[in-house]
Amino acid sequence: MSGDYPSQQQDTLNDFEAAAAEKPRVVVLISGNGSNLQALLDAQAHDELGGDIVAVVSNKADAYGLRRAKDAGVDAVALPHREYDSREAFDAALIKVIDRHEPHLIVLAGFMRILTPGFVDHYRGRMLNVHPSLLPAYQGLHTHQRALADGVEEHGVSVHFVTEELDGGPVVIQAVVNVEPNQDIDALIEKVHAREHLIYPIAVRWFLEGRVKLSPQGKATLDDIPLPPTGLRMSHADAAEELDEDLDD
Repeated sequence: MSGDYPSQQQDTLNDFEAAAAEKPRVVVLISGNGSNLQALLDAQAHDELGGDIVAVVSNKADAYGLRRAKDAGVDAVALPHREYDSREAFDAALIKVIDRHEPHLIVLAGFMRILTPGFVDHYRGRMLNVHPSLLPAYQGLHTHQRALADGVEEHGVSVHFVTEELDGGPVVIQAVVNVEPNQDIDALIEKVHAREHLIYPIAVRWFLEGRVKLSPQGKATLDDIPLPPTGLRMSHADAAEELDEDLDD
């Protein structure tokens, strides 16, 4: 009997199939068109996101981004904020919706809501946002107009961890746009959007791979190395090359 045991054990091992590891789960919050959501969905479709978008939630029922989610086979949820008496009540309901999907990461992609401290604390260290400026410059709204009014030579986009300070969390990655004299604002906005779509999937993948973290000291790290206040910064030339832009533009 003992002589048969090794072969029987081997047969058992050959028949055993390890369960596939579940991919990290992402919930995306939107309020409108969802172009950054589409960039993330495209990255996922090419197996370049590092995880799966399992739900898209919007505070506006008519947000076009919800259609993008449905077209991609992703759970799309409308949670109109006007149906709640306070920010705290809305955020509490939003937490319930999000947590049903057990996400590893929350991604804000044009989610036009100021989040309550309780919401931010609930997802501390696992919530990212994209902002159309080179933070810490131009926190808040109307970033492109303000940058042009100041006559800056560089503008761009930042991906950062979300903290209680509006657009003030530690930066993970930025991409630069050179601002030309007499810069056309629509052309500038188009280039900033292109860089958003370029770097947001990169930052999400780094997080889902465990490379990007928010340290206990509140610093963004990459491969356990603290990042500078600007995060990793992609130059205008490098971003233009990745996007096949004409550097003479």
